[in-house]
Amino acid sequence: MTEIEWWEYDDAGEMADAVAGDIGFIIESAIDARGAAVIALAGGKTPLPIYEKLAKAKIDWKRVTIVPGDDRMVPLGDPLSNVTAIGKIFIPKGARVIPLISATVADYKAAGRSADAILQDLHWPLDLCLLGIGADGHAASIFPGPDFDEALNGPKERRALGVMPDPLPPEAPVARVTLSKEAIVSARALMIALTGDKKREVLEAAIEQGASSSYPAGRILADVELPVDIHWAA
Repeated sequence: MTEIEWWEYDDAGEMADAVAGDIGFIIESAIDARGAAVIALAGGKTPLPIYEKLAKAKIDWKRVTIVPGDDRMVPLGDPLSNVTAIGKIFIPKGARVIPLISATVADYKAAGRSADAILQDLHWPLDLCLLGIGADGHAASIFPGPDFDEALNGPKERRALGVMPDPLPPEAPVARVTLSKEAIVSARALMIALTGDKKREVLEAAIEQGASSSYPAGRILADVELPVDIHWAA
């Protein structure tokens, strides 16, 4: 198991300030070292305050490429679309925001292959992968279901794939495209941001269970070799 450090905050606003600062430092370090930064950002509502703070940083955003760590098989502009929410914040700053979902691809497996091809053209590994955690222990869109093993144990060169959660989450009952476990664990920096006691309990259990965890997050973190920062607010 990798080294894990927990950072605790009194509220989500304080967490947003701290995490945005850390991400900004990682981006600027990548630009200094390689002339550009490629990062994957978590979807959902929890990290949006982080992104709003981050977007105010004085960064050369034209050198930054952002992909969602996962996305739902919905059209651009749909409330469930992660890339739409991320794009609204960062495209006006000049960042390049790349969708994982193509509007012309209806089959989720084909959508995953298309996303993988897009990511193969990017500088790799990711300079940062920011994950969220679901109350059921999923991370990115690596859920239990027919594609679970492929997401965890597929070819090391695969960066993204289509997945069908089983059961489908009631709040977003659609197929997904997600980064593979290999894409996540190979990132130069890995951070997790979460809120609430329930998610913390699940993540602590997942970490303790390790490679045999019943939670996807535990299976992912068991293969991470670099230190992981976990940011949590009640």
